[in-house]
Amino acid sequence: MLLAVDIGNTNTALGIFLEKKLIEDWKIRTERERTSDEYALTLLSLLNSSGIETAEIKSAIISSVVPPLTPVFQNLCQKLFKLKPLVVGPGLKTGMSILYDNPLEVGADRVVVAVAAFEKYGGPCVVVDFGTATTFDAISSQGEYLGGAIAPGIQISAEALFLKTAKLPRIEIRKPKKAIGRSTVASMQSGLFFGYVGLISNIIRKIKAELGRKAKVISTGGFAAQISPEIKSIDVHEPHLTLEGLRIIQERNQ
Repeated sequence: MLLAVDIGNTNTALGIFLEKKLIEDWKIRTERERTSDEYALTLLSLLNSSGIETAEIKSAIISSVVPPLTPVFQNLCQKLFKLKPLVVGPGLKTGMSILYDNPLEVGADRVVVAVAAFEKYGGPCVVVDFGTATTFDAISSQGEYLGGAIAPGIQISAEALFLKTAKLPRIEIRKPKKAIGRSTVASMQSGLFFGYVGLISNIIRKIKAELGRKAKVISTGGFAAQISPEIKSIDVHEPHLTLEGLRIIQERNQ
């Protein structure tokens, strides 16, 4: 079995693969202060609840956008499973050329979803990842990572309204019944939700125009299931795209 770990700014996704099949997946809150022992206890509990023994984990791979937690999870893998995990970064074979001006600037999570999207759908394609930040990644018909765009995530936008104003409340992000809000909360939900749909739609339109031909658009990430149905230019939603990309990269480095 393979353990795949994607350490994000808000949540950490964990997946267990039996060959090519994802048999278990969990999300836990990313907490920079936690030690490898604390994360190990959490993971052990999740494995036990699924009837998986630590001895069954034969390999592991990590992608991370939180550098202080990378060695924490490396240490966890060595303690629990007696193995050295792969870490997505320089020197690891991904099978994808990175055409960024400085390839080292591309986040590991962006490379991983690009690899998975091209493997599954070919190119050109665009991945919209609804994470703490919303990222847009463009992949050419030859499977080259071209670059993309980064926008504030919808949760960040909601928190900014709450933190930077004196009277606006913290709200739940959901689709309101009408665009014309009849209360402060409804007005904020309208501005956030419909404004965000417009932001996503416009960036997708511009990226597809620059790709020069019809491109498949794939969504993934925390708010994707909620927002994707509102965006006609999104073709398919893949909730486990990052974990699938980690599996593919691990296979390419065996």
